[in-house]
Amino acid sequence: MPRPRVTLKLATSLDGRIATAAGESQWITGDAARSEVQRLRAAHDAVLVGAETVRKDNPSLLARTEPPPAQQPARVVVTTALDISPDAKMFADISVSPVILFGAPRVSPARHAILEAMGARIEPVDAGAGGVDIAAVLERLAALGFGRVLVEGGGKIAASLINVGAVDRIEWFRAPIVLGGEGRPALADLSYDALADAPRFKRVAMRELGPDLWESYERV
Repeated sequence: MPRPRVTLKLATSLDGRIATAAGESQWITGDAARSEVQRLRAAHDAVLVGAETVRKDNPSLLARTEPPPAQQPARVVVTTALDISPDAKMFADISVSPVILFGAPRVSPARHAILEAMGARIEPVDAGAGGVDIAAVLERLAALGFGRVLVEGGGKIAASLINVGAVDRIEWFRAPIVLGGEGRPALADLSYDALADAPRFKRVAMRELGPDLWESYERV
């Protein structure tokens, strides 16, 4: 089945952590790196995150560029239980860009009604023990006309996309700090038994952004 081209954005410490053990993550990278992320958003049709990212960071997921893009990316949230607060920042500017929530089809009708009243489009998708079927999410996004998707978090979503071979490019912003083993990893467990099983990427660009490093990788 067709799917969009998927770019995974990572903003980490040198040792691949996205937050401290306590969850502090704003801001790991500097102003220049964050400006480039805004331009990446503007260059994609949709920005995809997991529900935990919405709950923890409460992002708008709009592209804050000057001038603003001619069309803002759609905001896509993968959430098994549709447990998104109607007070989430995304709903404040839903007239600027749609919010699409992918959740299990048997979630409470009351929760459906609340989120639909906020303007969200709800797309039912099967969920198992490992969470929402991410491959089905991508297929549905392709059917809705989204050709380029930027994934911004979190670690479970990123790992699930890598596990199904759906990450075409990685844009990795690394800050010159070290958070250690208790910091939160950029990727959830992938559980490869052999190096030969791990997906491989080729570095195609590397740039300095003030103190940070921006590396771009394409899937081999």
